[in-house]
Amino acid sequence: MAQYENRPGVRRFGRVNWLGLYTLVMREIYRFLTVWTQTLLAPLVTAGLFLTIFTLAIGPSRGDIMGVPFVHFLAPGILTMTVIQNAFANTSSSIMISKVQGNIVDTLMPPLSPAELVIGYLAGGVARGMVVAVAIWTVMAVFVGLPLHHPLFAIAFVLLGALFIGGLGVLAGIVSQKFDHMAAITNFIITPLSFLSGTFYSVETLPQWFKVLTHMNPVFYLIDGVRYGVIGTSDSSPWLGLVVMGAVTSAVVFVDWVFFKRGTKLKT
Repeated sequence: MAQYENRPGVRRFGRVNWLGLYTLVMREIYRFLTVWTQTLLAPLVTAGLFLTIFTLAIGPSRGDIMGVPFVHFLAPGILTMTVIQNAFANTSSSIMISKVQGNIVDTLMPPLSPAELVIGYLAGGVARGMVVAVAIWTVMAVFVGLPLHHPLFAIAFVLLGALFIGGLGVLAGIVSQKFDHMAAITNFIITPLSFLSGTFYSVETLPQWFKVLTHMNPVFYLIDGVRYGVIGTSDSSPWLGLVVMGAVTSAVVFVDWVFFKRGTKLKT
C-alpha cells in the first residue's frame, strides 16, 4: 500500500477502486433483477403488445417494406425502443430515488471517482437493456421468425443505445428534484425521440422537411442501425450511424462525468 500512498495523484488502493466499482455495478444489477417482473417481464409484454397491435391493424394491408414483411421491419424498432426506455429508467430512477430518500450520500461518500460512478450507473442501465434485448429478440425469433443478418452491428447499436440513453438517464436523475421533473423529461424528451425516429415507419416515406428533422435525431441512427443488423437493410449507412452514435454517446458520458465531478445538485 505504501507504494501508492507516496505517489502523487494515485489513491492508496490504486488508480481504479475495483472493489468499489464492482460493488456499485452489482448493486445496480441486483436492483433491477430483484423486481424482474417489472423491469424485465413487463417490457417483454409491452413489446409483444406493440408488435401484435400494429401487425393486426396495419400489417395485412401494408405489404412489404424495404423488401421484408412489415412485422420484420417493425420488430427491430420496437426492440430498440424498449431497450432505450429501460436503460433510461434504470439509471434515472436509481439516482432519483436515492436523492428523494436521502441516501445518495451512501454512494458519494465511498472512495469512488467520478468516472467510476458514471461507469457503475451506466453498467446497470446497459445490463438491463441488453437482457431486455436478448429476451425480446428470442421471443420474436421464435414466434415471427425474425432474422439476424449482421449480429455484430445489432449488438453494437443496442449497446450504444443503452449507453447513450442510460447516460441521459444519469443526467435526468441528477438535474431532477422530484418525480414530476423526471416524468416531464420522459414525456417531452425521451418518448418523442424514440417514437419520431423511424420506429414504426421508413423515413423515405416522409416529407423532405420531416426527413431532415428525423436525421437530426440520434435515436434514428440507433433504430436504423439495429434494423440493418436484424433485416440487413436500412435507410442510412450503418457506418455513419456508428460514428454519430459514438460521438453523441461520448459527449453525454463526458457531461455525466462533469456533473459527478462538480457534485452538481448532488452535494447540496
